[in-house]
Order: sequence, then structure tokens, then C-alpha cells
Amino acid sequence: MKRSTLNTILWVLAPIVSALLFTALISVLVGAPAVQPIFEIFNGALESPQKWADVAMAWVPLALVGAGMSLTFAAGLWNIGAEGQIILGAIFATWVARNIALPQVPLLTLIVLAGLIGGAFWGLLTGLLRVYARVHEIFAGLGMNFIATAFIIWLIFNPWKPARGATMSGTEPFPPAAWVPRLGNTRLSLLSVALAIVALLIAYFLLKGTRFGLELRAMGKNIRAAALQGIPTQRHMLSSFTLCGAMAGLAGALQATAIYHRLIPRISGGYGYAGMLVVLLAGFRPIWIPAVALFFAIVGVGSPRLELNMQLDASLGGVFEGAIVLFVLLGAGLRKRLNKSAS
Repeated sequence: MKRSTLNTILWVLAPIVSALLFTALISVLVGAPAVQPIFEIFNGALESPQKWADVAMAWVPLALVGAGMSLTFAAGLWNIGAEGQIILGAIFATWVARNIALPQVPLLTLIVLAGLIGGAFWGLLTGLLRVYARVHEIFAGLGMNFIATAFIIWLIFNPWKPARGATMSGTEPFPPAAWVPRLGNTRLSLLSVALAIVALLIAYFLLKGTRFGLELRAMGKNIRAAALQGIPTQRHMLSSFTLCGAMAGLAGALQATAIYHRLIPRISGGYGYAGMLVVLLAGFRPIWIPAVALFFAIVGVGSPRLELNMQLDASLGGVFEGAIVLFVLLGAGLRKRLNKSAS
């Protein structure tokens, strides 16, 4: 094996091993066996076909948000507002489900389009704040998230409240025609998985096979130099925010119609923030997003097993995810510094 190949493998494995050791240390500090929590997480996520289906459906929003964020990250933009874009996609989809009576296929088509439009609209607003109001996208995105969260709660507790009274359980269930079909007695929706795969392919093609993607990457390297080269940086910023928002909005629409069959206050499920971790761990490359999103989905579905079998808080799974991202970023920074010193 070539020395360069061996070095690459070591740099990939070192952060994972470090994260495992860190999680094991946390487990010992809380009085649990060092390694057993990791096995419990994976066993809990893969113990039955129903759990595999749950993993697949947790993978969908992570993949969609990751695909969208790969575009904004390529342009050097931190789209923290994906949570709000998920919520707006779900709200737009809910309006269609509640107000339009059509057979299932055309109704679901409209719901998908509504989710795309809702998320794209919210993403575009963040982009407009960034481009024309000079508000940094992190602060603009966080602000839009708060507005979206307040808006969805107002809708559920006021105009869309159930006849029996408003509760955190959400709106009345959608009519059956607005439910995305599931496979057998599982929660798996093949349509949802297919749409996520299409989104990943679109993101990959845009970044690798188009001038638009090339110019986004140039902006990510040096936006001032890109502007001097004649790249329409402002237009590309708005486009990347809009596309990212559309994919996040689609995730929200699918959460509402394929998982909950209603609109609930926590419809975003934290997938907007988790999707950012997915992209960071994937090194901003769409080709790695499916695998990284699958890992996050497994940890998310399997973590409740810690409470059932070990009386540990399920948040330990989040510690494991965060540790991997942290050590990968530390490893990348250390490798870059060593390479610079060597040259």
C-alpha cells in the first residue's frame, strides 16, 4: 500500500476512533459500560424491518437538507435558517392538504410543489437580508427560524386548531388523500426516499457538472476575487439560498404528509441543524452526504434504546454525533496546518 494512501486512511479513521474513545469516556463518567452504549444505539436502529424503515425516513430530511446546504456551503454561506425553511415547507403543504380536494396523485403533486415553494420563499428572504440588508446569513437565518417557529405555533393554536381545542399534538389529521403512501405496515415511504435521492443527484450535478456550480465554488474560495472575475455573486447567493430552501421545504412537506399526517409544532425535528452537521462531516461534498446522513439517522433512531436498556439519556447519541464532527474538523485543521508547515 502506498504511503499516501495509508496516510489518507489514517486521517479518516483517527477522528472516528477519537470520537469513540471520547464517547466511551463520557459513558464511564456517568457510570455506564464504556462500549455498550454504541452497540445499543446500532442494535436499536437495526433490530427489525420497522426500525430499518424508521432509519430510512429519518434519512430523508437529513439527505434533503444536506443536499441543499451543500450548495450554500459551496458558496461560502452558512445557511443556519434551514429549520425555518423546513417549517415553511410544512406550512405551505398543510394549507394545500387542508384546502384542496383532489385525488391522491394530483394532491400529493401539489403538496410537493407547495413544500418546495414555501421553503424556497423562506430561503430567498434570508438571501435578500444577506445581499441587500447586509445582515450576516447566520443572524438572518436564526431570526427567520424564530419567526417560523412563532408562526407555526400561532397557526396550530389559532386558525388551524382542532375542533377539540388546541394542543401540542398539532392540527386535525389530513384527509387520507394527502397521506404519502407507506410500504406495508412500516413507516417507509418509497416516494420520500426517491425524492431525496433526486435532490442529492441535482445537488451533485449542479456542483460538479455546471458553470453555476463552478462559480459557486469560486465564491466559496474568495468571493471578492470571484466578483472581480465577473461572477454574479449576488445573484448566485440568492439562487443558492432559494435552492437550499426548496429542498428543506420539501423535507418539511414530507414530514407533515408522510410521517405525522398533520402539522405539529416540532415538525422540523432539529433536522435543519443536524443537516448542517451532515454537510460538515461530509466535507461539503454531495457524494458523501447519503452515507453520513445514514449514520446520523441510525444514531437518531437507535438512541432511545439507551433509556430503555441502560437508563441513560438518549442525548448521549447526540454527544457521539457531535464528537465525530468535532474530531473530523479538528483533524482537517491539523492536517492542513501540517501540510502547510511541510511545504
